[in-house]
Amino acid sequence: MSTLAADYEKTDMGTIQIAPEVIEIIAGLATVEVQGVAGMSGGLAGGIAELLGRKNLSKGVKVEVGQREAAVDVSIIVEYGNRIPEIASDIQRNVKRSIETMTGLQVVEVNVHIHDVHFKSNDKTDDDEALRVK
Repeated sequence: MSTLAADYEKTDMGTIQIAPEVIEIIAGLATVEVQGVAGMSGGLAGGIAELLGRKNLSKGVKVEVGQREAAVDVSIIVEYGNRIPEIASDIQRNVKRSIETMTGLQVVEVNVHIHDVHFKSNDKTDDDEALRVK
């Protein structure tokens, strides 16, 4: 597979090509739709996973696109308390379905890379809570 635009279909009027960036955005959207995903990960720069949130959807996605097939790698940060195997399976199903439905390409693999766990921060501290009780 190459990372060039996929020749999706040759018609009498010309060729339809889908840029890899389009597939990256579709995969990113399908990934953050899954419950338990805190956001996309920009990688392990300096040993710290960078939480990209939902604005940079294609940053945590790599695709390889061929004539009729695509392979996808997504890098994510999960929310603490969720079952990682279930989240990964949900991502694989959602990414595959979304890309195949929107582009007609066959998705041959979806690799999910978990880079970190996101802990929800409480606005209140234990000290604040103790003061309110008294």
